[in-house]
Amino acid sequence: MPGQKKRKRKQRELAQQFADRFAPEAGSWQVLFATQDAGEWKAYLRELGRTEPDLDWSTVRLDEFCGRGEYPDSYRLSRFLPHPEPAEI
Repeated sequence: MPGQKKRKRKQRELAQQFADRFAPEAGSWQVLFATQDAGEWKAYLRELGRTEPDLDWSTVRLDEFCGRGEYPDSYRLSRFLPHPEPAEI
């Protein structure tokens, strides 16, 4: 198909940029909120969007863990915190 090679190359480049940006040596993920209640989860996300309208959502990770059997579903919100830049002497 025409353009498929270009599209796949662009996808690989974006994946590599994402991996470089959020690599362990670049920073760490800080858990902001965790719950097992879906209603509480949705309310927190609405409140976060209202209180922090300039939040960069590309640095936020929304994890939904599917529980099976005796384990309930759980939800977690994390924000990526880059390591501080070294001070120049």
